[in-house]
Amino acid sequence: MPTTAPAFSDATASDSALRRFLFGLPGVDAVGLEARAAALGTRSIKTTAKAYAIDLAISMIDLTTLEGADTPGKVRALAAKAVHPDPLDRTTPRTAAVCVYPDMVATAAAALAGSGVKVASVATAFPAGRAALDIKLADVRDAVAAGADEIDMVIDRGAFLSGRFLKVYEEIVAVKAECGAARLKVIFETGELSTYDNIRRASWLGMLAGADFIKTSTGKVATNATPANTLLMLEAVRDFRAQTGVQIGVKPAGGIRTTKDAVKFLVLVNETAGEDWLDNHWFRFGASSLLNDLLMQRQKLSTGRYSGPDYVTVD
Repeated sequence: MPTTAPAFSDATASDSALRRFLFGLPGVDAVGLEARAAALGTRSIKTTAKAYAIDLAISMIDLTTLEGADTPGKVRALAAKAVHPDPLDRTTPRTAAVCVYPDMVATAAAALAGSGVKVASVATAFPAGRAALDIKLADVRDAVAAGADEIDMVIDRGAFLSGRFLKVYEEIVAVKAECGAARLKVIFETGELSTYDNIRRASWLGMLAGADFIKTSTGKVATNATPANTLLMLEAVRDFRAQTGVQIGVKPAGGIRTTKDAVKFLVLVNETAGEDWLDNHWFRFGASSLLNDLLMQRQKLSTGRYSGPDYVTVD
């Protein structure tokens, strides 16, 4: 069991205690939440601030390939792009990580050795999470043994939606224990949780269980990261640190494709959680196509013109 802050020491003692705690959280004003997210999205970022935001966003990307057709060659190519996103401009920041399936971790780790780019791996029967706990833990052990620096796990949404909160909590605790020194990102699949109240409850459940990051989505369902659900999770990590002193990261994933989108999310971070989260140790983008648009916009700021379509590689 993780060490729970004194204010929450009794919250995880039983299923009923955890349910009382989670249902005792303030209800979410959906209209207010969406209005604030929309208002923050209208902030205009220009010139030097935009250049800073682009480089910051590049440094926060978990460059991701999670396809059945992934090959070692594709993973090595993605790793090369993570280290040198723009081979013609070595001032371009490296991405935060490369995220792959567990069987591709060793390939990614070898390709990224010494670069400072982390190896992240989805585990626990990603993306559905429909497997026995011992299978999920074996998945995590294999990924960590192969060199994963970070594990992205999916929660059991069926258990969560049916109110078996302690089961979800204990599964996160068990996965965290298998991670060792690797950081744990807990994926809620917000598009399947139906309500903002459920997203708030899942956020607190994940943080109480020892998540290093809370993450919106797998990128494999219709509704993934949105400004509103990310804002709600940023409020959760802000409030959790205020009450416990423990800082937790946030990772929106899926559907963030343009520089304009990324800047909106960075404004959300700054205005909600604060500057302490404006670092890739505490905020990430789960994306691949986003990097290409950031590179195009970066080149436009540098030269005053857009490059041709062959300027960036196709992942």
